[in-house]
Amino acid sequence: MSGPVAEFVKSAIAKDKVVIFSKTYCPYCTMAKEPFKKLNQPVACYELDQRNDGDEIQVVLGNLTGARTVPRVFINGNFVGGGTDIKKMYSDGRLEKLLL
Repeated sequence: MSGPVAEFVKSAIAKDKVVIFSKTYCPYCTMAKEPFKKLNQPVACYELDQRNDGDEIQVVLGNLTGARTVPRVFINGNFVGGGTDIKKMYSDGRLEKLLL
């Protein structure tokens, strides 16, 4: 997995503590963002529907995580799941622990 889009994705994931690849109209993406707002955790959010390379980014995310659906949420460089995963992790307290 190489090329400028793959390099962008890898550097974006490495650069910030919490990274969400999202689409502005996606309810699961909104679900994934809400817990971070409640925890006052800054998030680097990349809205793929507003980028010319959004489809290419989704292909790279598919190679990295096994699925190209959004949201794709990364914490400390590790893929942790999508919207329902983040909501569940927030509800059971695991999300807050991951952010320490």
